[in-house]
Amino acid sequence: MNIPNLLTLLRIALIPVFVPLFYLPVKWAYTACALVFAIAAFTDLVDGWLARRLGQVSSLGAFLDPVADKLMVATALVLLVQRDPKPWMAIPALVIIGREITISALREWMAELGERTQVAVSMVGKFKTTAQMLAIFLLIYQAPVGNFPTYTVGYVLLYVATLLTLWSMVVYLQAAWPALTRGK
Repeated sequence: MNIPNLLTLLRIALIPVFVPLFYLPVKWAYTACALVFAIAAFTDLVDGWLARRLGQVSSLGAFLDPVADKLMVATALVLLVQRDPKPWMAIPALVIIGREITISALREWMAELGERTQVAVSMVGKFKTTAQMLAIFLLIYQAPVGNFPTYTVGYVLLYVATLLTLWSMVVYLQAAWPALTRGK
């Protein structure tokens, strides 16, 4: 067990803290929930960087990191849709969660073919993740900060993240297309 893997496990362990905070009937609940989400997002940013920097890249970390990310994001999106059950919240959540399931399945299938590197993380995927994490943080927090319209900016970023989500899915599918269409 190393520091990057512990950070990834922390991200998973924060989910059962995050969910009850979201539902607490107190004024500070969304602030605390947004803080927990921010900590989780920060660990997502730092764990991979630390693993490479410290030479602690591991099979466990390579497996757990995307799982932890997807669990936290899917949990947050489901909670946000439950709080604001309108199509303009549900559709981006469905696209983002659906893309994650599709790309995870694609990566698993490509790994079985020995072509996992064909669907490695791209820069579009990194921008998508950044926009997604910031959008979710702002949507959870929701209260305006001075004149800053937190929730509105969160919504806009959620749609930016959704567009980047679709774009990155196309990039991954294009990379995998030769293997997908190869007859066996």
